[in-house]
Amino acid sequence: MTRQVQDAYIVAATRTPIGKAPKGMFRNTRPDDLLVAAIRNVLSQVPNLDPKAIEDAIIGCAMPEAEQGLNVARIAVLLAGLPNTTGGVTINRFCSSGLNAVAMAADRIRVGEADVMIAGGTESMSMVPMTGNKPAFNVRIFEKDENVGIAYGMGITAEKVAAQWKVTREMQDQFAFESHQKAIAAQKAGQFADEMTTIDVVEKFPNLANHELDVKTRRVELDEGPRADTSVEALGKLRPVFAAKGSVTAGNSSQTSDGAGALIVVSERALKQFNLTPLARFVSFAVKGVPPEIMGIGPKYAIPAALASAGLSADDMGWIELNEAFAAQAVAVINDLGLDRSKVNPMGGAIALGHPLGATGAIRSATLVHALHRHNLKYGMVTMCVGTGMGAAGIFERV
Repeated sequence: MTRQVQDAYIVAATRTPIGKAPKGMFRNTRPDDLLVAAIRNVLSQVPNLDPKAIEDAIIGCAMPEAEQGLNVARIAVLLAGLPNTTGGVTINRFCSSGLNAVAMAADRIRVGEADVMIAGGTESMSMVPMTGNKPAFNVRIFEKDENVGIAYGMGITAEKVAAQWKVTREMQDQFAFESHQKAIAAQKAGQFADEMTTIDVVEKFPNLANHELDVKTRRVELDEGPRADTSVEALGKLRPVFAAKGSVTAGNSSQTSDGAGALIVVSERALKQFNLTPLARFVSFAVKGVPPEIMGIGPKYAIPAALASAGLSADDMGWIELNEAFAAQAVAVINDLGLDRSKVNPMGGAIALGHPLGATGAIRSATLVHALHRHNLKYGMVTMCVGTGMGAAGIFERV
């Protein structure tokens, strides 16, 4: 049977605020509950859509174990109240997992295997640490020099990118400062409102006086990471944390974080059937591999590939969400590709906003599709480096 290739459209997109890990506002909030909140919110944006039409949910998670294990996608689908007929699958491509989820959902639509899909991501770095609770590298990694980079910590790869692409400490700290400044300005202007799912954090404390539980509820509406009080001078005083004589610090690296995002992807047939208004068309996606020890440079190769697949140029992009895993790699990619800095992370990036690993791609996709409409821009891109040496990029078109 030959299937006709068709377009895939995003009709709703949302994300939770991003909390700081491990002691931030979502430290006691499960990642599946964050995802449930995002799914419920994104469904509320399309009241005409029959939930029974949703065939599957593809959810990214970089460390799918413990509280975010056991196929968190399917669990969240059921806890969100979707019918049993809606499937769920959890995928992992580390930092691009959420973006990969969107691309895979779009692929199912484009080849005619589905008409309505949920795509998203979730990650709690408060509950599941970087590399998971029991990292166990294959010992063969260490038998050959060319494989040792697989086991490098992400900070060491950033140091190697900084050295090879000549990104100075001053350049990194300036970039980090600007990320915070842009994020604070966007928060004050209310620019995140359209994409945000408000979370009510419920906490219970034992009351020893009356032997009962005191219940406190906090409403969370903004990302926790942006700092209005930071400065280039303050950032310059931080010590390197990955190499004794290095330049990568906690201040010019992304924040460990908790958060979730969700999008609804549909076919043109579903648009007409349920009278839905599209936000964006998913245009193209690309993944490229690079040496693991310089994983941060991955977007340098993924971006041109995604652009070529779409028949577009970097100049066509009105908005670029380049995940700031580290200032060193973000600056290297921007400089090497000659990207227009005014188009890159106009509302700040992961250094200020946070980087909940497998959720980030979905979160930044939600940011992008709403920004394209708010600023009347035609095309935008989400891109990031990926652990073990990859880069990923996805292109969206406002419709």
